[in-house]
Amino acid sequence: MNKIETLSLLKGYFTAEEAREVLVSLLHAKIHFHEMKNFSSQERFGCNDKVATERIQELKESLRRVQELVARAAGSNKKVKVTSMVDIEFTEVEG
Repeated sequence: MNKIETLSLLKGYFTAEEAREVLVSLLHAKIHFHEMKNFSSQERFGCNDKVATERIQELKESLRRVQELVARAAGSNKKVKVTSMVDIEFTEVEG
């Protein structure tokens, strides 16, 4: 794999509500992406996409955890610092 670039996706301090909005929206978009990928697999091949269904469960757990953490921040009147980097790499196409 050749690392091409690292991009900053999220960077900053947020109120608990802002952090909830940003992170929940991002997680919902990812869940929707994998749900559509799984739906496509069901329609085309008659079976679930194993990777997509596993990822949906992981993302739903992350969503639950984010909501828990943001509620904790709100309850203690704290801001939330969020930092997220995205590494872009090129790999060989399999198969």
